[in-house]
Amino acid sequence: MPFDLRALRDRLDRQEEETLSPYATRSRQAIRRQYEERIDLGHRQNFAVDTDRILHSRAYTRYIDKTQVFYLIDHEHISHRVLHVQLLSKISRTIGRYLRLNEDLLEAISLGHDIGHPPFGHDGEAILSQLCEEHGVGPFLHSIQGVRFLDKIEKGGRGLNLSLQVLDGILAHDGEIHQERLAPEREKSFADFYREIDRKQDDPHAALKPMTLEGCVVRLADTISYIGRDLEDAILLGLVRRQDLPPLVKERLGQTNGTIIYSLVTDLITQSQNKNYVCYSRDIGEALRALKEFNYRHIYQDPRIKAQTDKIAELFAAMFRRFCQDVADERRDSPIWTDFLAGMDRVYLEAHQPAEMVRDFIASMTDAYFLRQCQELFFPKTIPVPFV
Repeated sequence: MPFDLRALRDRLDRQEEETLSPYATRSRQAIRRQYEERIDLGHRQNFAVDTDRILHSRAYTRYIDKTQVFYLIDHEHISHRVLHVQLLSKISRTIGRYLRLNEDLLEAISLGHDIGHPPFGHDGEAILSQLCEEHGVGPFLHSIQGVRFLDKIEKGGRGLNLSLQVLDGILAHDGEIHQERLAPEREKSFADFYREIDRKQDDPHAALKPMTLEGCVVRLADTISYIGRDLEDAILLGLVRRQDLPPLVKERLGQTNGTIIYSLVTDLITQSQNKNYVCYSRDIGEALRALKEFNYRHIYQDPRIKAQTDKIAELFAAMFRRFCQDVADERRDSPIWTDFLAGMDRVYLEAHQPAEMVRDFIASMTDAYFLRQCQELFFPKTIPVPFV
């Protein structure tokens, strides 16, 4: 008699009822769209399936060469975005284990949260956003673009049919916003979700809250995963010295990435036990705010890491114009056709204007692919001789 994988999955679902916090999201609560998939999920629970789909997506593969903070720097120990999302996944699941939350959901949101980032980090995002507004398609936001990739562009424009809880966590992750306490806004529907996308697109500063406690954990853990690591990278590059840290930070959080992560995770777990929200203590929250301000002032805004930004902006603009024209002229030998649009479903092609297609294509690029395209498109090549 064959082993019943569905029975195994049902047993795991029942175990969640017994072991997870009353504030955790059960796998059986996953919300997908109205249509049913003709796939037997076997032993896999809903959010584990979402994790697998993200891991095997083309967008996830491109994390490998996406900048975190420091771009155009040739150093093998400087963080890339793939490391950041792996660290976030580990930290989120660690916190979730002690708060008795759904670790599969935490992993799926963590691995997918930054998939919408364009090349060259937040500088690339700002440059692309300005170009999108100039071309009439509204501001560019990596949180919305991440949802767009996973929901509308993957699989040739059909999307991955991820659960609402995962997509919502990606949309609302906003790790750059300083928060010391965060509670979920539950009972969302897909209609609510798309209204939130429209609201965020109209007002990039609109504050969105995740619908699950797991989404709240990822949002706070996002900061934990990058704040100390960015500091270590900056020290390695000689931008700051460890002794320059504010006394408040050194006293309450520590001076290394390891001690900073441990201090923040420990406090978050301790303060959030048996609650329907996650939070830091006042002392740790103040220290984290001070560390963020230090990083922004002495690292993220340091002119030494912005030296090439104007050149990058010029290349973004030239590429945006070129590809818009290539789409309008239906130039099938253009990279936007051969590398992006050729495999797209007709639904995508008919629903998007040229500037939106260009936005999606440029946002999908890795740093290295962007630079290769610039070399191919805008720099002269040696002409072989004799002429034939």
